[in-house]
Amino acid sequence: MAEPIRALCDELIKAVNVMMEAESSQTYRLEALKFIEEFKEKSPFCVECGLQLAEKSQTAVVRHFGLQILEHVVKFKWNDMAPQEKLQLKNCTMDLLSNGTHPILLEECHVKDALSRIVVEMIKREWPQHWPDMLKEMEALTAIGDAQTELVMLVLLRLAEDVITFQTLPTQRRRDIQHTLTQNMDSIFNFLLGILQLHVNEYKKLAKAHWRVGVATLNTLAGYIDWVALVHITNDNCHLLEIFCLLLSEPELQLEAAECLLIAISRKGKLEERKPFTVLFDEVAMNYILSAAQSSGGIVERRYTFLKRLCQVLCALGFQICSLLGSDIEVQVPVNLDKYMEALFAFTSHPSQFLKSSTQITWGNLFRHEILSKNPVVGQMAIKYLRAARINLLKTGFPSKNDCPGCEFSRVDFDSDEDFNCSFNSFRAQQGEAVRLACKIVPFEAFQIAREWKLWFTLHRSIKSGKKGLCSALSLSAVQWDAMTFFTESVFGQLFKILEKEKIPIDEGIELLQMVVNYETRDPLILSCVLTIISTLFPFVTHQPHFLPQVLFKVSTVNFILHACVQGPRTRAVKNVRRHACSSILRICRDYSDFMLPCFDMMYEHAKGLFSNELLLTQMEKCALMEALILVSNQFKDYNKQKAFLKELIAPVTAQWLSEEMRRLSDVISDLDTEDQMGINRSQISFCVNTILGVVKRARWPANPEEAKAGSFVVSTTSDGAPIYRNPCAEPLQALLPNLFALIRTQNSLFLPENINRLSKTFSRVYDIMDVEKNFALGIPQPVLDAYDSSAYRNIVERMQGFFSSLYDNCYQVLGNAGPCMQQDFYATEDLAEQIVGSAFIHLDSVPDHRLRPLDIYMTLLAICFNSLSWEDTINCQRSASVLCWTLLKQVLGCNLLPEAVTWLYTSVLKGLQMHGQHEGCNAALTQLALLIYESLRPRYAELRFIMNQIPDIHVEALEQFDQKTIQSTVSKAGEKKKKEQFKRLIAGTVGKPLGQQFKKEVHIRNLPSLFKKPKPTKDMLENTDTACLITLFSSDCDSC
Repeated sequence: MAEPIRALCDELIKAVNVMMEAESSQTYRLEALKFIEEFKEKSPFCVECGLQLAEKSQTAVVRHFGLQILEHVVKFKWNDMAPQEKLQLKNCTMDLLSNGTHPILLEECHVKDALSRIVVEMIKREWPQHWPDMLKEMEALTAIGDAQTELVMLVLLRLAEDVITFQTLPTQRRRDIQHTLTQNMDSIFNFLLGILQLHVNEYKKLAKAHWRVGVATLNTLAGYIDWVALVHITNDNCHLLEIFCLLLSEPELQLEAAECLLIAISRKGKLEERKPFTVLFDEVAMNYILSAAQSSGGIVERRYTFLKRLCQVLCALGFQICSLLGSDIEVQVPVNLDKYMEALFAFTSHPSQFLKSSTQITWGNLFRHEILSKNPVVGQMAIKYLRAARINLLKTGFPSKNDCPGCEFSRVDFDSDEDFNCSFNSFRAQQGEAVRLACKIVPFEAFQIAREWKLWFTLHRSIKSGKKGLCSALSLSAVQWDAMTFFTESVFGQLFKILEKEKIPIDEGIELLQMVVNYETRDPLILSCVLTIISTLFPFVTHQPHFLPQVLFKVSTVNFILHACVQGPRTRAVKNVRRHACSSILRICRDYSDFMLPCFDMMYEHAKGLFSNELLLTQMEKCALMEALILVSNQFKDYNKQKAFLKELIAPVTAQWLSEEMRRLSDVISDLDTEDQMGINRSQISFCVNTILGVVKRARWPANPEEAKAGSFVVSTTSDGAPIYRNPCAEPLQALLPNLFALIRTQNSLFLPENINRLSKTFSRVYDIMDVEKNFALGIPQPVLDAYDSSAYRNIVERMQGFFSSLYDNCYQVLGNAGPCMQQDFYATEDLAEQIVGSAFIHLDSVPDHRLRPLDIYMTLLAICFNSLSWEDTINCQRSASVLCWTLLKQVLGCNLLPEAVTWLYTSVLKGLQMHGQHEGCNAALTQLALLIYESLRPRYAELRFIMNQIPDIHVEALEQFDQKTIQSTVSKAGEKKKKEQFKRLIAGTVGKPLGQQFKKEVHIRNLPSLFKKPKPTKDMLENTDTACLITLFSSDCDSC
């Protein structure tokens, strides 16, 4: 027998080598694979050959293959093996564990892993019922040597992963093994702790083999800490956690120790169970954590990963202390809170953008906490945090650059500058929130820090420009001004909210504002920052009104400065800052309209002068200035005066809008084949529509009913005495509506096939959705770098797209705002319904969906969302199922949906389960969505029951019971969890297998005699004396009576 087996082994070795050698042809490799697979499936000598190939004398590749053969036998032939064969294989495997491997530092990792898998597969089939001494045998193996101890750790880790994490066993076997593990967890943890301490002590004596055992033991502990009862982790005053903290100082073990610490501290549970975690704030433990956090280190992968884990540990520890303090659990503010915050701050000030970002939510929680925020230590750290924020807010560290230490770390964490930019924007938002919270704790210190920064910039920093003499988005000066502006907004925006009026440092604030107003620059990006700071500091002006004209002059002259200094086509940066200036004026007039009223005449005269020169302002800027005047005019609180002003203000627009030329343009927008010759006409149309929109959005009656009544804004009252208002803009606007309806009708007619066919090739895409909107809808980030020196529109097609898109939206914005603005005067318009139907609702079958956005593309969105559930995109499926689908569907649940539509919606969810149900996150979201739909619509639509009947392997009786409960709505809130579990079992047949599992051979693990025996029911046989009870007395169950 030995000779045939040896020959067979030689053939197997040759086949393995053919498969692994790079020089082998594809034909030989396939033949070798076929030979090996046939051998594993059909040969009766698998065990013998596997054991011979696994001997230490063979190469690592061959040994690994031999172990794979043995694993294949256990997984697929175990149920057919005789007890004696099983025992023999088990003993041989244990012998391999004892002396079948090379020394720990020489043995290949994949060989160790393969050997441990065999043991685990046997444990899954035989323990504890048929192998009760397994744990004792594992413990005995550790006495042999380091290699055996490491193998035992691998066995215990893989067992926990298969049983708890991946749950690859049948339910009963999993329950048996988990129950037995739980029963023995005290001894398992003591055993692991003993192994860890022993080998760490030996490792400190420079015995490298013990380091490998220490790493394996920590990895095994990590596999158990996640799910065992917290008492095992916190036992003996959290001795285990203290050991983890001590190991943070050991370079070879610190990463694994940090991961164990993170898993432990991140555990959820009752607060009283988590209270022992506060032991980590003790002197010794916190010193080790602080020392590890502050230790320097380059961009070594393992070291950097350790810092990430330690940062997460500190954040998790912060979450625990914030949860415990102020709760019913008696916990004091930690004595070493200062050391904890210093450790956290070490990561906040680290060059790595990832580490800085990871701490922001924790800082927010600490600064927001009712008790901690009042602690002096937190107050001092808030000051330190604010000073660090001035550096952290600088947008530096792009992976494509080398201008700061953070670039090297960014190349590890981010794939591109766009990824970095997206992450930085999120980080900045979180930091802004933390800065605002810190301001609540130390408001005056925050004011001084912001003041120092701004003073230094405006007095001592010259602008370092890039090409063409202007800053780009990533120029150092632009980056610094941008950071300072954001910091100023965060600080002063909060100070004005939290400080009492008499405590606000008015003089210092006015001094700052004066410096900003006097600051001179022609750079568009810097000017934009100056405008933001002026808007932020404007509340100071309300305390010293004489300063108002100087501020207004500064804001309004931005456009003239740029008009004078910029020659040729305007760049995006110039266009943006001019818009910013308009927005600043609008914001001031909106938020401080009563304060601006004394300057109204000056503003109006100034505006008239600007309107008279066509070269000074764009049409958009004219509209913005008009809106600002309307906002201030709302403070007239005199209907007739405001009405006269509005008529005068829009008189040029009215004349142009009602002209015969404009009426012709509204009926037929000029042929696009004439290239861009009609740009002036398009500009006039846009200006008129934007002006009308500005009036309906801004013109209002006084909010105070008494003031409205005194100003003649009230025309009547309702039956219950509520006032009926009139808007001073109603009469001037009514005359403009007919042309607006004509323009809307014309725009809808543009999409008729005959009009589309008239477009030349150049303009064939002018009605398409703009690329910017596409990218926004798809979540594609905009380019990060240096688009500021390019022209606002790259070509004529983009200009046309922008015109049609904005004009279409603005027309419907006017209609949407006309009702709330003009009130009864709008609805009294002659033939209003006919005019709306004949314009806004004409030719809708030709209008593309993206143009219908202002109206109703609801069902299209619904269809897209439910269709996307079965796309080959797991992330999209989970987002749609958990957020979009139900949010959209519940809006129409009360409508009479077609049965076909309901069938399609529900089937779409089940298709999603078939495609993505094997992923836990998708499964949970899709199951919840299916349940919501079934509960809501099943009482009205029997079609859903028909669909359920078609699910493979569905339990008909269970479905009937569930269906009746759903129709009758008899499930209480207490039974919600059980109902969800029942429904999940009902639709389990829809869940498909992932592609990698579809052709995988099934593994069958038989159940062993149950560890949980049901007690026999007790029967009172003397309760009655009928025939049934007499028969029971003589049943086999009563033989022992």
